[in-house]
Amino acid sequence: MRRLRMIVEYDGTDYCGWQRQEGVPTIQAEVEAALQRMTGERSGVCGAGRTDSGVHSLGQTAHFDTASAISPHNFYLGLNTELPRAISIRSVEDSLPAFDARRSATGKLYRYSIWNDVVRAGLRDRYAWHVREPLDVARMIAAAAHLVGRHDFSAFRATDCDRLTTVRTLHRVDVARTGELITIEVVGDAFLKNMVRIIAGTLAHVGDGRIDPATMPTIRDSRERTQAGATAAAKGLCLVRVEYPSALSILPA
Repeated sequence: MRRLRMIVEYDGTDYCGWQRQEGVPTIQAEVEAALQRMTGERSGVCGAGRTDSGVHSLGQTAHFDTASAISPHNFYLGLNTELPRAISIRSVEDSLPAFDARRSATGKLYRYSIWNDVVRAGLRDRYAWHVREPLDVARMIAAAAHLVGRHDFSAFRATDCDRLTTVRTLHRVDVARTGELITIEVVGDAFLKNMVRIIAGTLAHVGDGRIDPATMPTIRDSRERTQAGATAAAKGLCLVRVEYPSALSILPA
């Protein structure tokens, strides 16, 4: 058996997230079905994380095992032929057997996009949360600084999150504006359910004046979901990149 690593890009609008679920369309199920058509095998595909319904990806990393002799290049070409247009494979490479897309990950970069204008943008509406009220980015930047570091992020997780530990390390939380588009980039070692979306919603409430930036440490340390802001729309979130130790990523030549 061989283990291969791939990068999966997708528009999650019409899918119920990454993880395979009975009776609904998911990214994992589409990729597994495409692999089965190519190899005749029922190959399980393991992703780095379970993106929620409606969330997008530029850099979801996944691995699968196969007895097939198909080359990585031909897997790359074949999968992109077999998959729906909303899903594309950006790369396929042989990997060391020890590589695990989920367990080997050392960090992730998420980007949240907000379209901040009175009128929504037709070409961005599938990929950005539309917020009509003017947002003060300087206030959002000041609040975001309080989230960097190792903290208990219980206040920024969904009420049905089942993770046993809630302490996470955020290496950076950057907020920037280009015209009407505001982006929030969050880099961390791991994330709780809806964590980035709740951070984005809370920062939006800071930007529109509902939350004082100086109260962010109090909200963070309260460990109470009710203290943070709204859960921002799923369509604004994109998994940009998953990070791994370089020694585990690719099979040496």
